[in-house]
Amino acid sequence: MVDQEVDTAAGTAVVDADAIDRRNALGSTSDGVLARVRNGLAELTGALRRVAEHVLSDPEAAARSTIVELAERSGTSPATITRFCRVMGFEGYADLRLGIASETGRARSAGWTIDIGREIQPGDPLARVLDQIMAADTRAMHDTATLLDLAEVERAAVAIAGANRVNIFGASGSALVGEEMQFSLHRIGVAAWAWNDVHEGLASAALLRAGDVALGISHTGQTRETIEMLAEAGSRGATTVALTGFPRSPLAELADIVLLTASQATTFRPDALSARHPQLVVLDLLYIAVAQRTHDRAHAAFRRTAQAVDGHKSAKGSLS
Repeated sequence: MVDQEVDTAAGTAVVDADAIDRRNALGSTSDGVLARVRNGLAELTGALRRVAEHVLSDPEAAARSTIVELAERSGTSPATITRFCRVMGFEGYADLRLGIASETGRARSAGWTIDIGREIQPGDPLARVLDQIMAADTRAMHDTATLLDLAEVERAAVAIAGANRVNIFGASGSALVGEEMQFSLHRIGVAAWAWNDVHEGLASAALLRAGDVALGISHTGQTRETIEMLAEAGSRGATTVALTGFPRSPLAELADIVLLTASQATTFRPDALSARHPQLVVLDLLYIAVAQRTHDRAHAAFRRTAQAVDGHKSAKGSLS
């Protein structure tokens, strides 16, 4: 059944406000159409969400469809498709089609479309499973590169490079990613601590002050413990950084700096798990940016830390 919608003045105003927010958060309309649709999916409702889900389920078909065909296939109306284009920051449907076609063409050339979105079956051979994982991770990292605001990475790197102390907060899988970042920063002489216990994290956050940095990691941006720890750090004057997949989440809204990641879920790897590799890529970029801005100190620290553990490496041929 085709959805017949009436665009009231109030409804249009809400959509336009949302579109402005997304354009500010997600960058220009020339790249990353599908990444922006995925990123905004949770905020869309009703007919607009059905359009987004249909576009994501078969982008190549969407790029070939007329506005009437896309409306029929998504169970909506041409007016809804037009509204969806505005929400995504496009002037009209022709621009949206061109953006999707361009992106799917690049993905096809790079081999990113292999099995993405297909459920892994119990009898699938490991070669097929590997192809699907590689394709999904490649797509997620490509989308992350599109979404990521490098000016925000620059701000975070400058803040960390000049900080006396860096606190990293996360829970569960995000805590593991945070520990990786703490390890990297320690190797170049940055005083960093990773906390996954909310009591210890809050106590440490309470001792932060202006000039310190707190990094909160949560794919959904809704993990209560991480939000509490980052909020405490911010209340003490620390610069707060959020690494999340949702620009309008509670964690992102309380942070001074927001670093966005994308994800591509597969069977047994829901969004929170599939976001891990993109998170590591962003944190690797941030770590390198900090090392660049503290080059002499970082180089000397890295050399000393490498020498300190060198004696624990087995000499070649010493093991029987």
